[in-house]
Amino acid sequence: MEYQFFKRDISWLSFNYRVLLEADDDSLPLYERINFISIYSSNLEEFYKIRVADHKAIATGKTPEDDESVQSAIELVDEINREVNRQLEDRIRIYETKILPALRKHHIIFYQSRQVEDFHQEFVSRFFREEIFPYLAPVPVTKDRIISFLRDNRLYLAVRLYQKDMPDAKPEYFVMKLPYSKVPRFIELPKKGKDYYLMFIEDIIKANLTTIFSGYRVDSSYCIKISRDADILIDDAASSNEIIEQLKTKVKKRKTGAVCRFVYDRAMPADFLEFLVDAYRIDRNELVPGDKHLNLEDLRHLPNPNPNLKPIQKPQPMKLNCLNERESIFDYVEQRDLLLHYPYHSFEHFIHFLYEAVHEPTVREIMVTQYRVAENSAVINTLIAAAQNGKKVTVFVELKARFDEENNLATAAMMGKAGIRIIYSIPKLKVHAKVALILRKDPAGHKLTSYAYISTGNFNEKTATLYADCGLFTCNAVIVNDLYNLFRTLQGKRKAPVFHRLLVARFNLIPELNRLIDREIALAKAGKGGRIILKMNALQDPVMISRLYEASEAGVEIDLIVRGICCLIPGQAYSRHIRVTRIVDTFLEHARVWYFGNGGKPQLFLGSPDWMRRNLYRRIEAVTPVLDKRLRQELTDMLHIQLADKRKACFVDEELKNRWKSPHPQTEKVRAQYAFYEYLKSRL
Repeated sequence: MEYQFFKRDISWLSFNYRVLLEADDDSLPLYERINFISIYSSNLEEFYKIRVADHKAIATGKTPEDDESVQSAIELVDEINREVNRQLEDRIRIYETKILPALRKHHIIFYQSRQVEDFHQEFVSRFFREEIFPYLAPVPVTKDRIISFLRDNRLYLAVRLYQKDMPDAKPEYFVMKLPYSKVPRFIELPKKGKDYYLMFIEDIIKANLTTIFSGYRVDSSYCIKISRDADILIDDAASSNEIIEQLKTKVKKRKTGAVCRFVYDRAMPADFLEFLVDAYRIDRNELVPGDKHLNLEDLRHLPNPNPNLKPIQKPQPMKLNCLNERESIFDYVEQRDLLLHYPYHSFEHFIHFLYEAVHEPTVREIMVTQYRVAENSAVINTLIAAAQNGKKVTVFVELKARFDEENNLATAAMMGKAGIRIIYSIPKLKVHAKVALILRKDPAGHKLTSYAYISTGNFNEKTATLYADCGLFTCNAVIVNDLYNLFRTLQGKRKAPVFHRLLVARFNLIPELNRLIDREIALAKAGKGGRIILKMNALQDPVMISRLYEASEAGVEIDLIVRGICCLIPGQAYSRHIRVTRIVDTFLEHARVWYFGNGGKPQLFLGSPDWMRRNLYRRIEAVTPVLDKRLRQELTDMLHIQLADKRKACFVDEELKNRWKSPHPQTEKVRAQYAFYEYLKSRL
């Protein structure tokens, strides 16, 4: 039987729709639901800039065909647009019939048009004249020549009008960029009684168009926006210095990339839309109808004027009693491995780990990888302090981390000035591993106990409060030596490294995964119960999915906890022993944890890679076995808690539908993220 796979991008849309469903959950705090609409919209914007832009480039013959034909690219873009349009209907329903009435119930009236109550008309008019009007610059639009450039992801108001007192006047068209940098998107209006009022800036502008266009009769106005191709094509064979120069040039051009989506208010008349399409030379395949208010990712900035409406209450990061600031993390890790779970545990423990390395006289060298760096990063500041304190500090900076290129370049330059040795991107590879190494020697130069840290998430204290990740500290000599070999490889000093316990993509990761799966298949065939649990962000590689299909056919029981893309199709004859669980909740599930039953003596691993082709074949990724029995049990308990979730977990079925595990998920008690937080609290 030939194995089948879901299309990667259609699977991703299924995940993003699951994000939208959080806004439909009446049991969540109102502003958390609003934030999920923002996340859904932001995700979709990036998806069009990268994935859809790539398919369009193939469909139009602008880029060489890879494993996708022109025709299949055209068909896929059509399928994506149909699904996005279907989801838009649900987003409008949730926003208009759930969110707006809920705001009103809490005495927050959010005007959805230019029409306001009489008692607000004077304020709206005055606010427009004093705060908005000075920043507006209407630009005429004609079909003859393009005299205005539509910037990426910026809102514009398109206006159609006629000269007054001219019965046969032809329509004239103008566009105006909303003055985002000068005026907030959402304006708070004066309170009336118990009620608070909010209004979109574009609705205030619409209410005052006659002030802008005196001598004209305003016919209509609608919002539009452009999404542009944001992918940066870098010569993979280029040297580090060449990559830096390419990035400096191409990042600046990102906002002028090819159009991949033209979004418009779907209430716009066909002839109005047709005029704009012709004037801006828009391909009709790039048209995506939207709602009256576009760029709803801005809803994350929606003010909450009602002090009685409590903000989102999230579990607060806890500090381990054994790791207070007076205690040595080095001493603790010498006794036993340490596993931290973010954001349930405080990321300050990792900062403390680095800070201890700064001041410990026996520490000679610190090595760290950096993929996505926080602005004003405490991690970077601590590494700079270490260099200034005489430590040898080496940082591998991945310049090709999408949308973080500029920040990574600036941070690398700052570290370089402070005396840190910077290693830049490797040609033809991305380094996605999240690892750190602390090397110690005594005054005579003899090696002392050194420390390795392997994580599923970036060294980024900001995302560590939002993403659910885990990181392992160990002084196991074999793992420390493996990690040292990995850093030597990144420095170009090892061509064919041998790793004994660490699993590294492009070296020993796939052979070991095959060995682990083969063992579970053998156990199942022998009637000894093969068992696999895999938690990751994405599962896309057809080769590894085929191995899971093989394991299922042999009787191995497999649970997949996959947040995003999952190209494995459950519910087939060859996947009848596989269940796919998706969890979307307060925190972004980001950890990669793998469980192999091993006949009752389970082996567990954690690390940076998902099972996507790019991770397994085109990146440097690092995975560590969890050797401490107590920590293996802790991770096993975490996986079982997540599998028991019927509140925020759903099954992904054979039609890519998100199927709730319970008919009444909002009343279920087990909510994995909160249950695991309580589990960790009980272990303090």
